[in-house]
Amino acid sequence: MTMYIGIDIGGTSIKCGLVDAHGHISRKVTRPTATAKVDIMADLVAMIQELQADGPVAGIGVSMPGVVQSDGFLTTAGAVTAFERINLQAELHTQTQLPVIIENDANAAAIAEQWLGVAQNVPNYLSLVLGTGVGGALVINNQIYRGAHARSGEFGWMVVDDDEIDTEMGTLNFRGATVIGLIRRYNQFSAKPVTDAREIFDRAHAGEVLAQHIFHSYYYSLAKGIINLMVAFDPELVVIGGGISTNTTFMTDLNATIADLQANHNSINHLTLASVVPAKLRNDAGMIGAVYQLIKRG
Repeated sequence: MTMYIGIDIGGTSIKCGLVDAHGHISRKVTRPTATAKVDIMADLVAMIQELQADGPVAGIGVSMPGVVQSDGFLTTAGAVTAFERINLQAELHTQTQLPVIIENDANAAAIAEQWLGVAQNVPNYLSLVLGTGVGGALVINNQIYRGAHARSGEFGWMVVDDDEIDTEMGTLNFRGATVIGLIRRYNQFSAKPVTDAREIFDRAHAGEVLAQHIFHSYYYSLAKGIINLMVAFDPELVVIGGGISTNTTFMTDLNATIADLQANHNSINHLTLASVVPAKLRNDAGMIGAVYQLIKRG
């Protein structure tokens, strides 16, 4: 069977996997993300060569944050700042002599969910990935909508709350993301800061008033962003990815907040809006979605 290498480059780690034409991952290798470009490239090549030792591969699909142009040029690179303003597709091809395709991480996750996940047979849907910031993807008629400058899906830049001092602090990134949203806001007021959202869930469940208030604000900011997207694009489904989406309390409370906002919005309280569901493929979605782009291209 034809095999591919799927790569998911994040701010803290790089995951590489051997992926077959059915999206099954047979082996994975992981390394922490280095700081310098030369070191990241060296790690990528070493990981690719390690997987190639298992047999020939037909190409490399890469998922990574940032604005990715169609030719593989990275206008921005999210937390992987060393890769800003480089053509990663060209550089990886030069070093491996394999076909390479680069895809924005949120787009790759959305593609994977339509191939093998919760969005199968759904031609129009939205995907949000809640992590350090908020990534997103918009699928229209089974195609990723990329926009005029490959910036479509940057839902984290939407302004959802007022902040007269710094507008960006009122964006969905700083209100609805897990790290710079939920965790950052909790740590602003807590004498016992946390690094994991699960600790905030535990404290809220134990009755801590601060954690409960932070969650209340967090859910409403996130719900406002999702409802704005629903009324703008009328999707059939909204898929929520990121580690927090695996928490059933989170999904239950988020959906309850969306329903509450809709009930108080007279123009839409009688409408049927898209279901909001957790992603299925989770940490492997980036690798799988990037490889699917190679398979589709043939």
